[in-house]
Amino acid sequence: MPAPGPTDLLQLSPDFARDPHPAYARLRALGPVHHVRTPQGDHVYLVLGHEACRAAFTDTRLSRDWRHAGDMRQIINTAPDDPGLAHMSMSDPPDHTRLRRLVAAEFTPRRIQALAPRVQQITDTLIENMTAAGNRSADLVSALAFPLAMTVICELLGVPELDRDTFRRFSNEMMSPTSPQSQADAYAEQAAYLPRLIDAKRAEPGPDLLSALIHTAGEDGDRLSGDELIGMCGLLLIAGHETTVNLIANGIRALLNHPDQLALLQADMDLIDGAIEEMLRYDGPVESSLERRAVTDIEMGGVLIPAGSTVRIVLADAGRDAARFDAPDRFDIRRDARAHIAFGHGPHYCLGAPLARLEARTALRTLLERCPHLTADTDLTTLTPVPGMLIRGIRELPVRW
Repeated sequence: MPAPGPTDLLQLSPDFARDPHPAYARLRALGPVHHVRTPQGDHVYLVLGHEACRAAFTDTRLSRDWRHAGDMRQIINTAPDDPGLAHMSMSDPPDHTRLRRLVAAEFTPRRIQALAPRVQQITDTLIENMTAAGNRSADLVSALAFPLAMTVICELLGVPELDRDTFRRFSNEMMSPTSPQSQADAYAEQAAYLPRLIDAKRAEPGPDLLSALIHTAGEDGDRLSGDELIGMCGLLLIAGHETTVNLIANGIRALLNHPDQLALLQADMDLIDGAIEEMLRYDGPVESSLERRAVTDIEMGGVLIPAGSTVRIVLADAGRDAARFDAPDRFDIRRDARAHIAFGHGPHYCLGAPLARLEARTALRTLLERCPHLTADTDLTTLTPVPGMLIRGIRELPVRW
């Protein structure tokens, strides 16, 4: 049956931007699919609940290929021929399969694990700087989470040191735009910069991932095209730090909001891996998926989604589904939370998940060992949320120790 609606999310919950979970739970209790109006004024269909979200991630009737079908400006304020969009996240199989295979050939677990000593070194330096000269307070986003994630991904790809602030601006506006024009400007700036970076790497290759991607070829001789290199470089830079920044910040915020769990982790650091999985389930860095396009009329959860509609799969709600997790609103680092889908599911599962986990594990362990009396330096309910429904995060996290 056609979906009634749309349901206005802000009318459903005026506090939606800060805490969307109660609104999602109310909708999920009525069914897994809902036509809504977002706080940004867009009309989309939301998929809610753990099993419905898992199924939607592998449903071939939901497409990510907006470049060759559909209206690109329905989701992004840039042109469909923008080379920054020529990446695996904006494609379906078999194109997605080909692009992911070429990138995965170089973005290997072995390459990621080899970064561990450098991730530790960067973390140590950032925390030493943060606590220097007797400082007893800081914003953990700007002092630790952002510079760690950005430095690691830039070094991995080989982006020059002086360009990193530029990428912070690109990323913020592309992933969580403050206006349609600011998003368009960010895409234009990226499109002007990345070809110059790639040309420099082609002329003087190094040991970095971008140099490897430029020169790698599949068994059949297949290579990434010029536009595909631009697209993949942009995707890895942006996705490679946004997820990690907000995993670290959200995770620390959850610990500060639950002092018993913070004390438990400090008493037994062997719980760190499980704690990170619980952080991902409880308040992961991605609220809902990148937009899918219904390629045909789809009946899902008893609701008709018309062809051409925009669909978002709500990962944040999947982690709070009582049908899958006992007492889902309780933060418990001893829980086995590995069934979460905070990094997605199916063909588009996050390729950088091992790197995000490595950075989060290193940052959390080192921070809690160096700052054992860590506590919030503000009312955590007043923190500024990242705008939009893609990224679940906060702009700052003031702490003291």
